[in-house]
Amino acid sequence: MEFAEDIKEFLTTRRAKIVPGQVGLPTSGRRRVAGLRREEVALLAGVSAEYYIRIERGRVDGVSDDVLHAIATALRLDEAETEHLFDLARAATTRPGRRRGQAPKREQVPEGILALMHSMTAPAVVQNGRLDLLGANTLGRVLYGPVYERQTGTPNLARFLFLDPRAGEVFPEWERAIDEVVALLRVETTRAPQSTALTGLIGELATRSTEFRTRWAAHDVRVHRRGTKTFRHPAVGTLPLRYEALEIGGTAGLTLMGFTAVPGSTADEALRLLSSWAATEQTAATTPVSPAIDE
Repeated sequence: MEFAEDIKEFLTTRRAKIVPGQVGLPTSGRRRVAGLRREEVALLAGVSAEYYIRIERGRVDGVSDDVLHAIATALRLDEAETEHLFDLARAATTRPGRRRGQAPKREQVPEGILALMHSMTAPAVVQNGRLDLLGANTLGRVLYGPVYERQTGTPNLARFLFLDPRAGEVFPEWERAIDEVVALLRVETTRAPQSTALTGLIGELATRSTEFRTRWAAHDVRVHRRGTKTFRHPAVGTLPLRYEALEIGGTAGLTLMGFTAVPGSTADEALRLLSSWAATEQTAATTPVSPAIDE
């Protein structure tokens, strides 16, 4: 990962989004750049223009947290963007390789999490930062059914959304879904900068999808904590569901995603129907067929 270049592009795209009038700067006169000039960001952050230009070029050795916070405030970065800026600076100044004595974390779902997930009546899945689906309870697997069915090996949500022609059928808010996926993968590049699996996935998507390349160049970031996702299932129709994302401690960035519907809503009724449908399908699949008896 070229983190100096990532810092440059991230800060450039962020200042391009700020209208001078939003931060109390005059808007008169001819402007050659969209958004704020580098000198204006420096003024707002309370640092010299030369120092800010050095930072924007990715030369962040020795830059204090206070300065990074000041830049984040000047550019009106949200929590996820601020955290990403700090992660980029940290990655750019950290030598490759693990520190001595630091054991690698495992990408295996702990048995206790598997047991918890299968005891849940709501749909649940476990995914890593690359959006591989590493585990699911029965209802979670039904909800993500096409993602499992149409990929060999470990299913990957990003690969499905960008490369499978049926993605828009399964995720009716497809544009929003792919925006979120790219923003999540951006965050993962700083969390796992040496991951060859992540680099390979990004390279594959960039090569095969114009939609991905366009969004990747925007350098948008976000975190997965809670929100809503909309699914479409052939048995029950459209399902707008709330999700909670819980990080699993002691693992390599694994997250447990649990889905619920607003009580008493149409989605709540549909989710109950989906649960009954899934139970019926599972019973049918595990019930042995009695052999025919010749008379």
